[in-house]
Amino acid sequence: MANWLVTGGAGYIGAHVVAALREQGETAVVLDDFSTGSPERVPSDAVLVEGTILDGDLVRRALREHSVAGIIHVAAKKQVGESVEQPLLYYRENVEGTQRLLEAAVEERVGSFVFSSSAATYGMPDTDTVDEDSPTLPMSPYGTSKLVGEWMARDTALATDLQVVALRYFNVAGAASPELSDPGVFNLIPMVFRELAAGARPMVFGDDYPTPDGTCIRDYIHVSDIADAHVAALQQLVAGEDDRPFRVYNIGRGEGSSVLEVVGVVGAVTGLDPTPDIVARRPGDPARVTARVDRIGKDLGWSAKYDLTDMVSSAWAGWQHRHAG
Repeated sequence: MANWLVTGGAGYIGAHVVAALREQGETAVVLDDFSTGSPERVPSDAVLVEGTILDGDLVRRALREHSVAGIIHVAAKKQVGESVEQPLLYYRENVEGTQRLLEAAVEERVGSFVFSSSAATYGMPDTDTVDEDSPTLPMSPYGTSKLVGEWMARDTALATDLQVVALRYFNVAGAASPELSDPGVFNLIPMVFRELAAGARPMVFGDDYPTPDGTCIRDYIHVSDIADAHVAALQQLVAGEDDRPFRVYNIGRGEGSSVLEVVGVVGAVTGLDPTPDIVARRPGDPARVTARVDRIGKDLGWSAKYDLTDMVSSAWAGWQHRHAG
């Protein structure tokens, strides 16, 4: 049994990665600065190191003292709008932070590195279905920071003994348990929760897209599936059965759900009236974006287990948990 460093392991996605590692009998070393994460998310049997990935000395010490065999790098600033307003913050935290982490990994001879990337690296694709070879044309500093992180990890892998897998996940939702749910209200599902809980109607931006019901279609993926994909990637790196120094995979269900479909499922799960207000389109929203996921299925044997109802039901349980009383 080895020790695995999970950066951002007290955050929404990172905590699910830690839980997935524990289910496999692995030991997690959580590195988190608690800027968005919470100590309550870290299990009592995990090692907790409080600090930032920008602190190279701290990272190297953590890798050395805990005999870390591999890194799952989840820590990042991740709000698109904020990245547009504060690009230098995102380049410091996401680009410089990843550089410091890679430097420490090489110096301490860590062999495996899983990089939590994003479908934001694709920008606004001109095809309905996106595979890993689609053009990467990010439209925000957040997306750019993730793409640069991939490039740095790839180039480091080509120049050293470090092996890297980058995972580009699509629209994350849901929770493994109410305690691990996402406290943010930045994505469609929690935004609909917020409006319905307040007795208001959710807004739908445009119903005249070239899709079956006229609303945008996106590929939603359960956070537990994302966590399992990270563990599957790490296990493949450790097994050493693939000698490519760098690989990149999409994480999605390979199918899309429209905005109206999502709103309808929210209504069915919550028992609240989900009738939306239709307003004008937002500029820059593509009609349909779904992931091709055959490559990760072929190489890692991974596929999504959970459907949209699972995502909405678990997210609603988390919302009720946080707003109880």
